[in-house]
Amino acid sequence: MRSPAQLAQDQLEAYNAKDLDAFCACYSPDVQVWHPPAASPGLRGMDQFRARYAASSFANPAQRAEVGQRIVMGNKVVDHEWVYGRSAQPEAVIVIYHCEDGLIKDVFFFSS
Repeated sequence: MRSPAQLAQDQLEAYNAKDLDAFCACYSPDVQVWHPPAASPGLRGMDQFRARYAASSFANPAQRAEVGQRIVMGNKVVDHEWVYGRSAQPEAVIVIYHCEDGLIKDVFFFSS
């Protein structure tokens, strides 16, 4: 079973390699993606998750991310990421990965 830190790293590497299958393999079948302050998840379940990433991040060959700082506390990983390729300037994002049973269960995105 992969640790939360290893899951976060594996999904980042798959994201940058545009390997959708490896990326999705890091996530729970009932993954939820949150964009606070929204009170409910923007994505629920692997079908929505896979479809959204296939049509957005993985469809853009220039899009990639790098971690500026990573903090691990128990089953949570907090990454300060820089996302390149969505606009002319890199975008700063904070992502919190909540892991359960060796997979990422919930993802919380915070951006400016």
